[in-house]
Amino acid sequence: VQLQASGGGLVQAGGSLRLSCAASGSTFSSYVMGWFRQTPGKEREFVSTISRNGGRADYGDSVKDRFTISRDNTKNTVYLQMKSLKPEDTAVYYCAAKFSTYIERRTYIGANYDYWGQGTLVTVSS
Repeated sequence: VQLQASGGGLVQAGGSLRLSCAASGSTFSSYVMGWFRQTPGKEREFVSTISRNGGRADYGDSVKDRFTISRDNTKNTVYLQMKSLKPEDTAVYYCAAKFSTYIERRTYIGANYDYWGQGTLVTVSS
């Protein structure tokens, strides 16, 4: 499956952005989807994941209650709505797809994902 992330940009602290990740080439609903982020010199960080039918989602502690993941299987797209953004949210955000039946322990680890998008840069100014 090919993934194309978009929606990044420059935003002031406290602002909002919505990232999108469009999938093509395979059955989107067969994949658990995830968002990860990375800044230079740091390890890739788990941000959020959503189950195949969208019924279950989970978040990293640093974004819980501020970010919301969703998906539209009719549009083969997963979204990440980000609000109350902080300068420490600045990173390249990547969407990823994992061929899996459900969210499990391995879903939180990027190395277990099968496909990755190219990343979209989010910059939050103070």
